[in-house]
Amino acid sequence: MEQPDHILVVDDDADIRRMVADYLRKNGLRATEVADGREMRAVLETSAVDLIVLDLMMPGEDGLSLARNLRAGKHKAIPVIMLTARDDATDKIIGLEMGADDYITKPFASRELLARINAVIRRTRMLPPNLQVTEASRILAFGRWRLDTTARHLLDEDETVVALSGAEFRLLRAFLDHPNRVLTRDQLLNLTQGRDAELFERSIDLLVSRLRQRLQDGAREQTYIKTVRSEGYVFSMAVTLVGADG
Repeated sequence: MEQPDHILVVDDDADIRRMVADYLRKNGLRATEVADGREMRAVLETSAVDLIVLDLMMPGEDGLSLARNLRAGKHKAIPVIMLTARDDATDKIIGLEMGADDYITKPFASRELLARINAVIRRTRMLPPNLQVTEASRILAFGRWRLDTTARHLLDEDETVVALSGAEFRLLRAFLDHPNRVLTRDQLLNLTQGRDAELFERSIDLLVSRLRQRLQDGAREQTYIKTVRSEGYVFSMAVTLVGADG
């Protein structure tokens, strides 16, 4: 029999975490409640967790710090939904930058949180195993271009620098780390979470078009990024690692 998804609820407010956990259990999920980062790490060391609901504003080690540490450690693949008490765009942006997959503002309807949990888990499971953007500093070469992943810009064959927006850089990294593999729009959304997450939800196609312009890759030629009808996109150029730290 298939085990229910295990949700870890991290919130220093006992009433909120109990309310959330009880609702999730009533809807067929397994839920564990903890009050802080220390307890969260203890659960992660002993149990398999499918998603973390993480409060942003907690005394001591707050949610942003915990999310940052999660993304840098061995549990980086676990999706995170951030809870924030303020409807503040800055909080949301920072949360996404720190690696949160989604956020919801308090007070919230339990039904909405459940829907977001199911949506994030569903998107995450659409990714092939071990499919993720790595963060090692390096230079990647492809065609007439090189991507400096430390400076986050492109260099052409004449060493001319082409600046990239944060969204364009993350999308290109996703393609370069997974060449010759068809990536769906949902997969690209997961691989490029960050400051422009709302843009991706509206149109990953627009971002692909912008990146093609940077690469001087016409929509007809599609030398680098090819459209796969009804599926997504594939980066069709060979990628070579030409420099790395250490």
